[in-house]
Amino acid sequence: MQSWAYTGRSSAGDMVSGVLEGATPAAVADLLLGRGITPLKISPGEAVRESSGEGFFASLTKEKVHTLDVMLFSRQMYTLLKAGVPIMRALAGIQESSQNMAMVAVLRDVRESLDSGRELSNALSRHPKVFSSFYLSMVRVGEMTGLLDEVFLRLFYHLDFEKFMRDQVKAALRYPTFVIAAMAIAIGVINLFVVPAFAKIYKGFNTPLPLPTRMIMGFSDFLVAYWPLLLALIIGGIFMFRQYIRTDVGRFKWDRFKLRLPIMGKIVLKATLARFSRSMSMALKSGVPVVQALTVTAQTVDNDYIADRIEKMREGVERGESVLRTAIATGVFTPVVLQMVAVGEESGALDDLLTEIAEMYQREVEYELKTLSSQIEPILIVFLGILVLILALGVFLPIWDLGKVAIK
Repeated sequence: MQSWAYTGRSSAGDMVSGVLEGATPAAVADLLLGRGITPLKISPGEAVRESSGEGFFASLTKEKVHTLDVMLFSRQMYTLLKAGVPIMRALAGIQESSQNMAMVAVLRDVRESLDSGRELSNALSRHPKVFSSFYLSMVRVGEMTGLLDEVFLRLFYHLDFEKFMRDQVKAALRYPTFVIAAMAIAIGVINLFVVPAFAKIYKGFNTPLPLPTRMIMGFSDFLVAYWPLLLALIIGGIFMFRQYIRTDVGRFKWDRFKLRLPIMGKIVLKATLARFSRSMSMALKSGVPVVQALTVTAQTVDNDYIADRIEKMREGVERGESVLRTAIATGVFTPVVLQMVAVGEESGALDDLLTEIAEMYQREVEYELKTLSSQIEPILIVFLGILVLILALGVFLPIWDLGKVAIK
């Protein structure tokens, strides 16, 4: 999503500024209003860069705050606040027990911000790379409702679920990526070293070679002659592709393309919708209005295309349409899910039904991942069979022809 620089006035009357991510300025304004900040100016801006004065190499080796650190922080905050420990003492205790020096620095800054009179959500918002917009919105809701301890517990389970789904998708992509990379390396080795050795023998036959052999030898000669150029083109293409998907348009198109992949697309879609359902359910259970819940949830799905669909849902709800009608218009939900949304809206238990939807999608993702090997293996076997057949024909047909000539 695009980054937006904002200037506003807090509930205490202080001028505040910063950078948030959002699909539109209206979405950013909703986030700010949810935090008790009245926006005065919102304009396209750069992502917040946290600190430093350190060199490039120092920044590479610097310890970072990971999702596991935020999960542990959320769980500890719930335990301490539930026990009646004041926030400042809770933060001091977590800071002393933390083994990650980057997290220690974040907690130290949060404590200093609280000492200066800021609310906890505003103090956490000074570290957007550590605490997401969704996390900050939930903390803000906890402050307003007096259920901060319960919010931290829900955030812990939410982060745990996010980590699980992310790890599952990475595991699903790891196997086909490894197999395709191994096949590409094998093809390169065969054409650079094996085929040239046979080519020297065949050239001594002084007889016309079969078409498959000529094709393989021509491809091998091309690789031997131009492999440095091809390698440079591949590396340059990968670099340009990575730069392209960092742009708003490129990331949007890439996220949409991932959902259309033959086998992996449905897994990525179900995992993304599971994250959306879980986040939306948590926001509604915490007392966040539907419109604002859709806004903050759009930033948790980790897919710009789905986030755009969710923003369209928010716009429809703002016009007075039902959640069901806007969900149908997105075209990404299955009929079973739409039925559950309809029942949840009619019964007033949409948050509970969304939790069931998330669990259903999670079970489907787990099943798809377990059967992924059986779905991919036939395709790989057919491709390997074709590859071996072409190589076998190219290598052995000249020998077969030579044997027939010798027999005659």
